[in-house]
Amino acid sequence: MTKETTSKKLFLSDIIIFGGLGDLSLRKILPAIYYRLQSKQLSNECKVILISRQDINKKEFEDLLSVKLEEIIKDASKKDLSHLISICEYYNADLTQKGCLNNLKSLLRSVDNVVRLFYFSVSSSLFGSITKNLKEAQLITPKSRVVLEKPLGHNGESSKKINNEIADYFNESQIFRIDHYLGKETVQNLMVLRFTNNLYENAWNAQNIDNIQITVSENLGVGNRGGFYDKYGALLDMVQNHLLQLMCLVAIEPPNILDANTVRDEKLKVLKSLRPIDIDLCKTHTVKGQYTRGKLDGKEVKSYLEDIDKFSSDTETFVAIRAYIDNWRWAGVPFYLRTGKRLSRKHSQITINFKNIPHNIFPGGKSIVNNKLIINLQPEESIELVQTVKTPGPGGYRYKPISLVLDYGSSFKERFPEAYERLLIDVIRGNQTLFMRKDEVEASWEWIDSINESWTKSNLKNQLYSSGSNGPGDHILLDNHEWNE
Repeated sequence: MTKETTSKKLFLSDIIIFGGLGDLSLRKILPAIYYRLQSKQLSNECKVILISRQDINKKEFEDLLSVKLEEIIKDASKKDLSHLISICEYYNADLTQKGCLNNLKSLLRSVDNVVRLFYFSVSSSLFGSITKNLKEAQLITPKSRVVLEKPLGHNGESSKKINNEIADYFNESQIFRIDHYLGKETVQNLMVLRFTNNLYENAWNAQNIDNIQITVSENLGVGNRGGFYDKYGALLDMVQNHLLQLMCLVAIEPPNILDANTVRDEKLKVLKSLRPIDIDLCKTHTVKGQYTRGKLDGKEVKSYLEDIDKFSSDTETFVAIRAYIDNWRWAGVPFYLRTGKRLSRKHSQITINFKNIPHNIFPGGKSIVNNKLIINLQPEESIELVQTVKTPGPGGYRYKPISLVLDYGSSFKERFPEAYERLLIDVIRGNQTLFMRKDEVEASWEWIDSINESWTKSNLKNQLYSSGSNGPGDHILLDNHEWNE
């Protein structure tokens, strides 16, 4: 990674965060603002307005920010942190009430060149009410942008309703549907690896690739999100957005130019080429599970039902899917998607498994490990290329697989931006390349809805798995395939 240039034009911006005292705002959005201010990619004259229902005064607000941000931004300088807090203001509002934003205008600048960034870090059920209140308070300007956090609804119909409510007041060029996984450096590098190196792009097809695996595993349970999570589950919370977006970047055709709509056109083609999973396929191509009690790091942990304090629940905390993209490039190549909670470790990874060589010329019959390109997204960001080499020394041809590793942490000593930092700057600059377009969201929901409907019609039950295990994902693997753990 190279240092981001600070020579680009700085935009004056008012950043308005709905759910401003929530976990996402405090842990991700405000630290992103802190670091971009520090890197001089945000103007020191920007304003941040945090909107919440909490009834607190100015001192309580500033004390809360100081304590939370010192805890989260480990390397914070007192001067820079003090500046961030000084540009933050608090606005108390019940977002369900008509006219709740009528007094917000007094906190915002009215000059034409100010970008107003409205960040909706609240339940999507409030999006329609917020946009109506913004319009009635005359707060939406031509330079306004709105950032929408997932999940956008709970199925295709509800998602379309939310998108239409937003579209009544913002045009598509102003709407930024965020998926923070797309802001990660290793995901960005996937595009560069593919489209600048013939070594990869010429082999990036069904003739050379055996299978592709995308895993996003978490070792934590649902925590304090139990009420929310039980309404959605792993399929809607993770697969509909994060995993499908990662799959799109792996599978897209090369765009002729790198602009927002061209890239998103190619992603849309991938989503529309996904083979629907009907009632006959769902039992062999999908598995869903729910965590039970177990051990994690040597400690006893609770079951999902204990975490949400319910006697029973059909909500899945684990999903694995064998998906197919029915086009020329990917015909017959399984894409294995897997995500779950309370698994053995926190781990996000894309693995490209290349096909084995057709014939081993070396005596002894020792099997040769296939080439793999492994893109680690978290907890550490790295890229590995697994290949077979000769073991040094006399005595014939002995060989073993080794990994060539690009470790971002050790290879690039300077601090590089986290995903929310990059995406925040893209929003302010109006760059939508890493954000989902409305038709992408609709296409992803169409595929997800086909799975949900098939689960319901077939009465597919959750497979129980012990906390601290790798989950029940082996069920969907084809013969001779195994998960890259």
